[in-house]
Amino acid sequence: MSASGLIMLGTIVAIAVVGIAVYNGMVAGRNRIKNAFAQIDVQLQRRYDLIPNLVETAKGYLKHERETLEAVIAARNQARDASRVAARAPEDGGAIRTLAGAEAALGGALGRFFALAEAYPDLKANQTMQQLMEELSTTENRVAFARQAFNDAVMSYNTACEQFPGNLIAGPFHFQPAEQLPIEDQAARKGVKVSFG
Repeated sequence: MSASGLIMLGTIVAIAVVGIAVYNGMVAGRNRIKNAFAQIDVQLQRRYDLIPNLVETAKGYLKHERETLEAVIAARNQARDASRVAARAPEDGGAIRTLAGAEAALGGALGRFFALAEAYPDLKANQTMQQLMEELSTTENRVAFARQAFNDAVMSYNTACEQFPGNLIAGPFHFQPAEQLPIEDQAARKGVKVSFG
């Protein structure tokens, strides 16, 4: 084989090695997104499990506020369902946008619930309610940290897909941009106040 043939072969091998490395990096990035979302999902499921207990504890005190209690449960169910869909494909921007909207609705319903519960001193003093509120507060913090890790993984993946030579691999191999999980409601950016203190 001639020198120019060896150079050509070496160039083709180098391009193939770089292409494989970039492809594998994108696969790893997509898997980091899935793993990061799994961490969010664990915390969201924990919160979804706490909410019915909160509502059940409050029922005895908020007998005339059935509409608010039902709104919290309905919002919780909608968010839980959206979370299940997003968990199957966390790189799907539509599923993440739906989850963000459902989470915003849940945050609003919980905000109304907590504002209403503030008016009932016996409910505020209930030991079970205080314990559930503490667990919910801890879970909210964990959701925030998990969301940050997810959004960081999405940003790294999207950057790899947009930069050269990743952009040459992303299109042909269907590496679609992922979407971050935002906090859409400005009031929710402050966090749900869950203490009666």
